[in-house]
Amino acid sequence: MEHLTTRHRWTALLALALGGVAIGLTEFVAMGLLPEIARDLLGGTSAGEVAEAGWTITAYALGVVAGAPLIAALTARWPRKRLVLILLVLFAAGTAASALAPTFGLVLVARFVAALPHGAYFGAAGLLAASLMGKGKEARGYAVVLGGLTLANLAGVPAMTSLGQSAGWRASYAVIAGVFLLTLLAVAVSVPDLASATAGSARAELRTLARPQVWLVAATAAIGFAGFFAVNSYIAPVTTEVTGLGTGAIPWVLVAFGLGMTVGNALGGWFADRDLRRALLFGFSAVIAAILFFALFADTTPGLFAGAFLVGGTSLFLGPALQARLITVAPGAQLMGAAVNQSAMNVANSIGAALGGLTIARGLGYLSPAWTGLALSAAGLLLAAVSFALDRTPARPEEGVR
Repeated sequence: MEHLTTRHRWTALLALALGGVAIGLTEFVAMGLLPEIARDLLGGTSAGEVAEAGWTITAYALGVVAGAPLIAALTARWPRKRLVLILLVLFAAGTAASALAPTFGLVLVARFVAALPHGAYFGAAGLLAASLMGKGKEARGYAVVLGGLTLANLAGVPAMTSLGQSAGWRASYAVIAGVFLLTLLAVAVSVPDLASATAGSARAELRTLARPQVWLVAATAAIGFAGFFAVNSYIAPVTTEVTGLGTGAIPWVLVAFGLGMTVGNALGGWFADRDLRRALLFGFSAVIAAILFFALFADTTPGLFAGAFLVGGTSLFLGPALQARLITVAPGAQLMGAAVNQSAMNVANSIGAALGGLTIARGLGYLSPAWTGLALSAAGLLLAAVSFALDRTPARPEEGVR
C-alpha cells in the first residue's frame, strides 16, 4: 500500500468504519427502544412484553451466527471490495424491511435477514483495513472498523433512540437504512481495488473449522462476551425502573456506554498488537470487575452512568484482541476466522439477551441480567486461560496477527 497517500488511506479506512457505524446502529438501537417496540407490536410495556420484545435482539444475533461462516465460505475467492459492496446492499434492504414489516413475527424475520451480512462485513472490511494499515498494525486496522461500531454507540444509537421515542421505532430503522446506502457510496468511491485481492478458497476457509482451537476461542468470545450483552440489552428498563430516571435519560446512558466502548476499543487495538495474551486475560478480568460494579451500584444515578461507561469500555477492549486471536488460530483462512469471531460475538448477543430476558420474566428484577453476565464473563476468562495453555508451541508469536 506504499503508493497510497496518507489522505487516501484514511479516507478508505473511514469509509469502512462508516459501515461499522451503520451496523452498530442496526444492531444496538433496539436495546434502547424495547418499550416502544413492545408497545407497537405486542400491545403493552409490561415486564413480560418488554422481555418478549427482546427477541428482536436475539433474532438479529442468530442471523449473524448463521450468515457469517456461510458467506465466508461461499465468497472466499471474491475480491474483498466487491464483497463489502454487496453486503452493504443486503444490509440496506434488510434494515428497510425491518422498518416496514407490519407484525412482530415479520419483524423477527426481517431482523434475522438483516443480520446475515454482519459477520462477513466485519471480516472482509477488517481484512481490508488491516491491509491498509500495514504489517504489525493489523489489530489496529480491525479496531478502526470496530471503532465505527463504538462511535455508533457513542452518538448514533442515542440519537436514533431519541428519534424512535419521538417519531416511532420504525423511523429509526428507516434512517439507518439510509446510512447503509451512504456507506455503499463511500466505499465504492474511496476503497482501492488493489486492497481487495484474495487467494483464499472455500476449502481452505472450511478446513479451519476442523481446528479445535478455533472452536475454543469462539466459545471464549461467545460465552465471555455475553456478559456485556446481558447488561446492555436491558439498559432501558434498568434506567427507568431501577434507577428511577425518566425515558429521556436513556439516550444519555447509551452515550456513557458508547464513550466507554470508544475508549476501550482504541486501547484494546493498541494493546493487542503488543501482547495479545495479556490483552485478553486482563480484559476479561476488567469486564468482571465492571459488571460487578454495575450490579451493585446501578440503582443510583452516578452508579448507572459510571457502570455503563466501565462495562462498555472493558468489553470493547476485548474486541480487537478476540478478532486477532481467532485469525491467529486460523492460518490460511483469515476471512473465516474473522467471520467466526463475529458469529461468536452474536452468539454472545443471543445468550446475553435471552438469559437476561429469562431472569426478568421470572421476576428476578431488571438487575438480574447483570449477575448472569458476571458468571458468563468469569467463564470467558477461564476459557481464555485454557486456550492459551493448550497452544502446542509456547514460543508461537501471539503479539498480533501475522
